[in-house]
Amino acid sequence: MISKEAILHILKTVKYPGYSRDIVSFGLVKEIQTETNAVGVLIELTSPSPEIGEQIADAARLALRDGIPGLVDAHVQVKVPTGAPTPPGPVAKNRLPHIKRVIAVASGKGGVGKSTCSVNLACALRHIGARVGLLDGDIYGPSIPLMMGVQHRPEITEEEHLIPPFAHGVRLMSMGFLIPDDQPVIWRGPMIQKTMQQFIHQVDWGELDYLLVDLPPGTGDAQLSLCQIVPLDGGVIVTTPQQASIGVVRKGMGMFEKVNVPLLGLIENMSYFTAPDGSRVEIFGHGGGAMEAQRKGIPFLGEIPILPAVREGGDRGMPAVVSDPTGPAGRPFIQVAQTLRERLG
Repeated sequence: MISKEAILHILKTVKYPGYSRDIVSFGLVKEIQTETNAVGVLIELTSPSPEIGEQIADAARLALRDGIPGLVDAHVQVKVPTGAPTPPGPVAKNRLPHIKRVIAVASGKGGVGKSTCSVNLACALRHIGARVGLLDGDIYGPSIPLMMGVQHRPEITEEEHLIPPFAHGVRLMSMGFLIPDDQPVIWRGPMIQKTMQQFIHQVDWGELDYLLVDLPPGTGDAQLSLCQIVPLDGGVIVTTPQQASIGVVRKGMGMFEKVNVPLLGLIENMSYFTAPDGSRVEIFGHGGGAMEAQRKGIPFLGEIPILPAVREGGDRGMPAVVSDPTGPAGRPFIQVAQTLRERLG
């Protein structure tokens, strides 16, 4: 008969979806029963997600069968609570008291439309009734002011906190509000970290349901600083369908796993183009995002088509979700926002 200690050792190979930590270190394994050629395990989650429960149960059964020669039965029961989801680890430290959820929008490389997705996702969450803030984390190349149609400098409160500009129902903050358009930001890492800290803690965000952070591409100072400053409720990954993008996006997902930030899902941008005759043209290929999400075991949040209205909306400061929320350009972002809200609770 195998010992409980040996079973725990095997279960340490089962990672919590979206984390680099295992279910044992999170304290989710509550009971172990052993018999000859049979094992029973009880796992209790803190997040009411049946999908995560099924992933953990399947992974635990597979680990037990692979790790115990001659095992006949691996019974794994996962209890899933009801209520608002909470990540399995301690996340209360440094949590912003007036902001319920902080979500990072990231990509592994530039040019995939991450900022376009961030802007439209923020407006989509606002469209379905949430209180939303959008922080432009790209210190070197801020684009949120242009895409949201705001150029004026923020006002300052008596407590010397910045008052975020307001556009399309969304509160905004960006380095682009503080420097001239043609002035480059030539800073080293410590200055980036200090600025991110000020944008999080010295901005009067008010009461928010979601604060979206549009990160720069890659895995540099801005991303690491954000993870150190405030506990993230999750990260959303944006990619395009082709393998050149997917390969680099894996590095972005790996970064979130290294710092124990759960992956909320993946968006495939520039997924397809609808020709004037109604035919579907897949310029960059198709399905790479969905396959990568399946490979990683995270939700696939949706496909965003290539439409001139999306680009035009960003250029004139009127996101597609705002100008035409029920049309072909705005509707996919609304669907992604609804899926994300359901996942977060």
